[in-house]
Amino acid sequence: MKTILVTGATDGIGLETAEKLLAKGHRVLLHGRNPDKLEAVRASLSERFDADRFESFEADLSSLPAVEALADAVAAKHESLDVLINNAGVFKTPNPVLENGQDVRFVVNTLAPALLTERLLPLLGASARVVNLSSAAQAPVDLNALAGTGRLADNAAYAQSKLALTMWTMDQAERLGADGPMVVAVNPGSLLATKMVRDAYGMSGKDVGIGSDILVRAALSDEFADVSGKYFDNDSGAFAPPHPDALDTAKRGKVVQVIRDLLPA
Repeated sequence: MKTILVTGATDGIGLETAEKLLAKGHRVLLHGRNPDKLEAVRASLSERFDADRFESFEADLSSLPAVEALADAVAAKHESLDVLINNAGVFKTPNPVLENGQDVRFVVNTLAPALLTERLLPLLGASARVVNLSSAAQAPVDLNALAGTGRLADNAAYAQSKLALTMWTMDQAERLGADGPMVVAVNPGSLLATKMVRDAYGMSGKDVGIGSDILVRAALSDEFADVSGKYFDNDSGAFAPPHPDALDTAKRGKVVQVIRDLLPA
């Protein structure tokens, strides 16, 4: 039995991934932002699975102190973690600019998974896995927007936040090497039937199972055992090159440095 933390696990791909992992006999730590939705998921899961095989953790990932508190809460209950799936994400929201001036897409989609992974590294051994949710939507990162001094439209902010996370994934894999967990970026599939897609595009989308199936594979299967630093494109069903900027060491270095500067010490 593996212990697996899934962020954004109260609906969409995250919830379906959690359910499939529980069905395979693993212990799942479910993260959510909304306490009522977390309780509803807990009640639903308790009808099908033993209550000792799942836990819920509440945290608003648009707040980096809350991300640190989430890591502390997980560490207080668990000495080790086998898999971290950084699934939670934001695309369109009525108020995209936070009180500190930062774009919520960069905070939730890039900074939060980077910080959560950093804080949980003591629990993640060399055989553990970190699965970061990327996207087919990747665009060159505006460093000012990433730092919170520039403004972007929804599509641009989302695409740039996902490329930034992909760049961070590649850098982290290099930095950790063989001593750290496997770290991979995964595009779960484009235009899946999630709340994010409905809110952004007003369409139903494709089967969410396309996304949850690849996340389960990334968490458990042998094909992902030794792929640290790579990018898996589920639209093509294969490992593939990410956006060219991610392969440019100078550009990647600049983006990663801004991310590091924005994270708490």
